[in-house]
Amino acid sequence: MASRLDAPKIDATLTLLMGSFATVLEGLGEHEVARALPWRERWGDGAVAAAWPEAKAESCLQAFSIAFQLLHQAEENAIAQGRRAREVAGGLVQESGSWDQHLARLKADGLDGPAIAAALGELRIEPVLTAHPTEAKRETVLHHHRALYRLLVDLENTMWTPSERAALEAKVTAGIERLWRTGEVYLEKPAVADELRNVLHYLRQVFPTVLPWLEERLQAAWRRANLDPALLADPLARPRLVFGDWVGGDRDGHPLVTAEVTAATLATFRRSALELLDDELTHLAARVSLSAYRQTPPVELARWIATQAAALGQAGAQALARNQEEPWRQAINLLRAALPPAEGEAPKGAYRQAGELEADLLRVRASLQAIGAERLAQTDVDPVLRLVRTFGFHLARVDIRQNSAFHDRALAQLLTLAGIKGGADFPSWAEPRRRELLARELAVVRPFAHPRDETGPEAAAVLGCYRVLVAEIERHGTGGLGALIVSMTRSAADLFAVFVLARDAGLLRRDGPQVWCPLPVVPLFETIEDLRAAPEILDAFLREPIVRHSLERQADDGEPVQQVMIGYSDSGKDGGFAASFWALYRAQRALADIGARHRVRIRFFHGRGGTIGRGAGPNHRFLAALPPGTLGGDLRVTEQGEIIAQKYANRVTAVNHLELLLAGTLGRTLRDRRGGEDPAPLPEIMDRLAETSLRAYRALVEAPGFLSFFECATPIDAIEQSRIGSRPARRTGQRTLQDLRAIPWVFAWNQARFVLPGWFGLGTALQTLVDEAPEAFDALLRAKAGDGDRWAPFHYMASNAATAWAQASPEIMRLYAELVPDDAVRGRLLQQILDEHARTAEVLERLYGAPLAEARPRIHRVLEVRHRALVPLHHHQVGLLQRWRAAGAAGNGEADALLRTLLLSVNAIAGGLGATG
Repeated sequence: MASRLDAPKIDATLTLLMGSFATVLEGLGEHEVARALPWRERWGDGAVAAAWPEAKAESCLQAFSIAFQLLHQAEENAIAQGRRAREVAGGLVQESGSWDQHLARLKADGLDGPAIAAALGELRIEPVLTAHPTEAKRETVLHHHRALYRLLVDLENTMWTPSERAALEAKVTAGIERLWRTGEVYLEKPAVADELRNVLHYLRQVFPTVLPWLEERLQAAWRRANLDPALLADPLARPRLVFGDWVGGDRDGHPLVTAEVTAATLATFRRSALELLDDELTHLAARVSLSAYRQTPPVELARWIATQAAALGQAGAQALARNQEEPWRQAINLLRAALPPAEGEAPKGAYRQAGELEADLLRVRASLQAIGAERLAQTDVDPVLRLVRTFGFHLARVDIRQNSAFHDRALAQLLTLAGIKGGADFPSWAEPRRRELLARELAVVRPFAHPRDETGPEAAAVLGCYRVLVAEIERHGTGGLGALIVSMTRSAADLFAVFVLARDAGLLRRDGPQVWCPLPVVPLFETIEDLRAAPEILDAFLREPIVRHSLERQADDGEPVQQVMIGYSDSGKDGGFAASFWALYRAQRALADIGARHRVRIRFFHGRGGTIGRGAGPNHRFLAALPPGTLGGDLRVTEQGEIIAQKYANRVTAVNHLELLLAGTLGRTLRDRRGGEDPAPLPEIMDRLAETSLRAYRALVEAPGFLSFFECATPIDAIEQSRIGSRPARRTGQRTLQDLRAIPWVFAWNQARFVLPGWFGLGTALQTLVDEAPEAFDALLRAKAGDGDRWAPFHYMASNAATAWAQASPEIMRLYAELVPDDAVRGRLLQQILDEHARTAEVLERLYGAPLAEARPRIHRVLEVRHRALVPLHHHQVGLLQRWRAAGAAGNGEADALLRTLLLSVNAIAGGLGATG
C-alpha cells in the first residue's frame, strides 16, 4: 500500500480533517486537547505532538485515537484516487497485483484468451470472516468512519460550487464531532451476538454492493488487454467468490459459543440471505417489464411459467395474477414465490437448494437471449445470478472449530459413561491404543451415550453442537455449513475422534456397510512440530476407508478434495517469524504431494492474522510466494478482526482487496500449470536459515526470566482486561506462554514497540550465513534483489521482516523495559533483543543494498509520521501501567478507575500502528 501513497494528496486531506477536528474541540471548550493534536500544520513536517496535562489525559487519548483513524482515511482516499488517475492514464498494468498486470503477464507468457478464460471459470475464492479479539473499535464507530469516508469521496468531485463544497465540509466537521461524542472503546465486553452483527453488516450490506464493481473491474481489464469480450459472456465462466464465517461456530477456548449460539447464527444467516435475494428479485421484476405486445415470449418460457405456477399452487396463481401481459415479470414473481421460508416447513413447490433458483434464473436469462435481449440478460439477470452463486440461501458457510484436547476430554467422558476400562485416561493414551479404539468404534452403529444421558461438560458441548448440525442438514442441507476443524491437530487420532463424536450425535451417514461424514473433517496444523509431522498425519488419515468415502460423497464435481488448515499465528509464536514461514512452506509442498499420492486434491486454508507476526502481508506477494502447485485455483483464507474493517469497510477499498485475491489466484494458478520448481540450492539454504532462526528465537523465549520480562515489559495484563472481543485471551486460563493465544502475544509486543514476532531470529540466521556460508548468503541476495533471479518466497519474507523491523523502536523498547523490576533480567533480555534488532538491520541493509529508510522511503515515511504521534502515547501508557499495577497490588480500589484510561491508551496505540494482533 505504501508504495502507492500520494503524500501531497494525503497532506491536503489530512489538513482538512485535522482542521475540522480542531474546530470541533475548540467549539466544545477542549482547547488543551486541540493544542495536543498531532500533524496540526502539515502532514509531512517534523512536528511532534505536544504533551498534555494529566487532567486531560483521557480526552487526549480519545483524540489521538480518532486522529489516527483520520490519517488512515486520508491515506485510503489517496490510494483510491491514485488508482483512478492511473486507470485514466492507462497505467494499471503497473498496479501491483491488478487484473491488468496479471493479464498482461499471462499474455506475455504465451497464454491466449480462451486459456485464461477457462481458468477464470475454475477459480474459487473464499474469505472467511472471524471475530478474533483484534477489533478495538465498536460497530457504531465503524459506521461513523464509513460515513466520513464517503464524504471524502464526495469532496473529490470537481463539480461542486463553493457553497456546495462548504456544505460537504460542514458535514465532515459534524461527522468528526459525532465520533468525538460517541467514544471508540467497548465499555462492556462484547457478546458473540455483537460480533455477529458486525460480520453480518459486511455480508449483508457491503459485499453484495461490491460484486458488480468487482465484475466491472474484470471486464474492463479484459477489454484493455485486447481479449475477446465474448469469452466472458457466460455468467458461469467467472471466478466464484463465496464467504465463510467463524463467528458463532468457532468454539476453540471460547465457552460462550454454545450449541444455541451456533443454531442462532445459522438461522440469522439464512434469514438474511433470503431477505437479500427477495429484495434483488423484487428489483429484477421491476426491471424486466418487457411487454408481450412488443416481443413474443419464447414457447419454452411460457411452458415453464405454466408448470412452475401449477407446482406452487395458490402462491403460483397469485404470481400469475399480476403483470399478466409481462411474462418475464411473471417469471420473476414465480421465483420469489418459490423462495423457501427462513424457518418452518417449506410450502409446496418451494426451492430446497439455491442451485434450483440458479437454474431457473439461467432459464429466464436464456429466454431473454432468445429474443435478442442479450444486453438485458447481462445487465439485469447476471447481477442476481452472482448473488445467488455467492450467498445462496445461507450467506456464508459456518465452520465449527474445536481444540483436539477438548475432544479428548469429551471422549474420555463418553468412554467413562460407557464403562470402557481406562476411558477416563483417554487423553494420555498412546497413539496406537487411541487409533485401535477409534477404529473399533467406527465399525459399530451404537453410540456411547443416549441423548438424555449426563455426559460431562465437554461431551455435552460437542454433542450438542453436532446435533445442531444434524438438524440443519435435515432441514436445509449442507449449504450453510463449512468444515469441522480440529485445532492443534497432533495425530491422525485427533481427526478420527471427530468421526466417533459425530457418530454419537447422529451426524454420520451410511451407504450400506460404508459410513461417511457429510461435513469435511479438517486438520489445523499450528506448531512447528505439528507442521513437520503433518505429512505423516495426513497420509495416515487419507488411508482410512471412512475418510475416502466421505471425500467422495462430499465432492461437488467428482474430485475428492481434502481441506487442510495451516496456522500462521501459533507457528510464529512457537518458532518465530522465519522458522514459521519456512515450516509452513515446506509443509504445504509435502502435503500436496501426499494428496497426489492418494489422488486427492489438497485445498489449503490459510489461517493468516492481521499483523506480520501472524502471517499478514500484501495479498499479491503472499500469493506469489506460495509453494508451486499448492494453490490450484482454490483459495481459502481468514480475514481477522480489525483487518475486516481496514479492507472492506469502504466499497472502493473492498473491491481493491478482492481484486488482489482473485487476480493473484488466477496468475499463480496458470503459472503453476506450466510447471516449475524452487531453484536449487535455495530450499536447502532456507532449511538452514530457518533452523538457525528457530534456535535464536527459542534461546530468547526459553531464557530464564523471559515470561516475567514479557508480562512486565508489555501491557499484556491490560490487554487481557480489554473489551475488544468476546474470546478469552488464554485457552484454559493458565498463566503459561503455551496457554496464551497468539493474538494477545503479538498485540502485547506491538503495543510496546518490540514487534518481536515479526523479525526476531532472522538477523542471527542471516548473519550466520554471512559468517559460515557466504556463498549461500550471496544466493539469497540474488533471490531478493534481481528481477530475473528474484525468488518470491524469500523476497516476501525479507520485505515483511523489514517492515516489522521498521515498526519496532529501540527507544520505546527501553521505555517499557523499565517496567521490569528485576535489574538482572531486564538488562540481560533487553540487551539480547536490542542486539538482535541491530544485527537484523545490518543484514537487511546488505540485502537491500542501502539503509532501509533509503531503500524503502515511502514505507518509512508512513511509519515515521505515525511514530512521532505515538511517542507521547507510549510515555503516557508506561506511566499508567506503573500506577495501575501498583494500585492493583495495593488493593486500594484505584486500579478500576485507572483501567478505563489504560484501555483508551491501548486503543489509541493500536490505531496508530494500524493493527492490534
